[in-house]
Amino acid sequence: MDGKNKIQWAMNWMPVLDNIRKGFISNKPFKDLKISMALHLEAKTAALAYTLKQGGAKVRISGCNPLSTDDEVAASLKDDFGVSVFAKRGLTREEYYEHLEKTIEIEPDIIIDDGGDLTALALKDKRTYKNIKGGNEETTTGVVRLKNMEKAGALKFPMFDVNDALMKHLFDNRYGTGQSTIDGILTATNLVVAGKNVVVGGYGWCGRGIANKMRGLGANVTVTEIDPFKSIEAHMDGFIVKPMEEAIGYADFVITATGVKDIVTPELLKDAKDGVVLANSGHFNNEVAVEDIEKEFGKGKVVRRNVKAYTIGKKKAYVLSDGRLVNLASGQGHPVEIMDLSFSIQALTAKYIAENPPKQVKVYPVPNEIDLEVATIYLKSYGIKLDKLTREQQRYINSWQEGT
Repeated sequence: MDGKNKIQWAMNWMPVLDNIRKGFISNKPFKDLKISMALHLEAKTAALAYTLKQGGAKVRISGCNPLSTDDEVAASLKDDFGVSVFAKRGLTREEYYEHLEKTIEIEPDIIIDDGGDLTALALKDKRTYKNIKGGNEETTTGVVRLKNMEKAGALKFPMFDVNDALMKHLFDNRYGTGQSTIDGILTATNLVVAGKNVVVGGYGWCGRGIANKMRGLGANVTVTEIDPFKSIEAHMDGFIVKPMEEAIGYADFVITATGVKDIVTPELLKDAKDGVVLANSGHFNNEVAVEDIEKEFGKGKVVRRNVKAYTIGKKKAYVLSDGRLVNLASGQGHPVEIMDLSFSIQALTAKYIAENPPKQVKVYPVPNEIDLEVATIYLKSYGIKLDKLTREQQRYINSWQEGT
């Protein structure tokens, strides 16, 4: 019952997806189509899977991370909403890939991925990918992998870069990651943020969100970056900018959000402040190099749910959620209203693929009209009205002759 309540609660706060679902029920854009999905399986994701099913699709879904599945939601999605589910929390690596195999074995027409593991698996077998008209990728890390697949000539079907749709990354990556990362860290630790030194690895959209939310809670925030332009942006946004090897010496919290491995290594931890708390909001559990840390300092001791302590000489370092996504492994994931936008982009892009199968094998941007449709439904749902240009204003901005 709890899983069903969680899903229904999420649906109550997802007016954009609800509007889209009503259209799907009427038009059945996915009639006779099979959709395989690998996403963080929690209540908001269940709402998306159910929406696609209501649109006529045969849907299979697995988790895209061994620690991000909500078991109550997974059970309800299967039993109460009729979706085929292959997911549970706490999977071994072998179980994780077995579930992905089960999800993709139906030879889908469309795939929806988060992080690229499902896509990479599908590419291993022509029988598996031969029917795929196209697919969607949800997150930054997955898009990087997709573009590398395209460059290497390994991509065998069209994919859409959902992550970079305006109605996704401007809100999901910034406001969603910012809030949900704090939710995960505070749930795991119950520690105060105000007055603490917080180091954020990476100043992409996710890093921006985390840094700004942490500052809002009273933290002294330092940003580490490899990109000169993002470094200048962080500096002008009022953050200290330093290399990680300098910043880790005074950090109370280190939060990684880069999409790159080895942001915090055993060597760096030797210079860390005693009691430093390490959390990761990047997709994979190698930004905080847990495997190498355990080789160097031992397996660590569980001192609190989702918190392990490692002894480094006379100091302690605490790793949250085994280095996996802290906002999902220790928290509840992004806020419902944020995922309403992201999953509405997913749903409409899947519909676009079903109705307009792309001809070229490449990574496509989400069509502008989908972004605009989601934005328009959102504004209407919340009663937000916009100004409109007068005819004279339209004439003025389209003219090159008048400047006074």
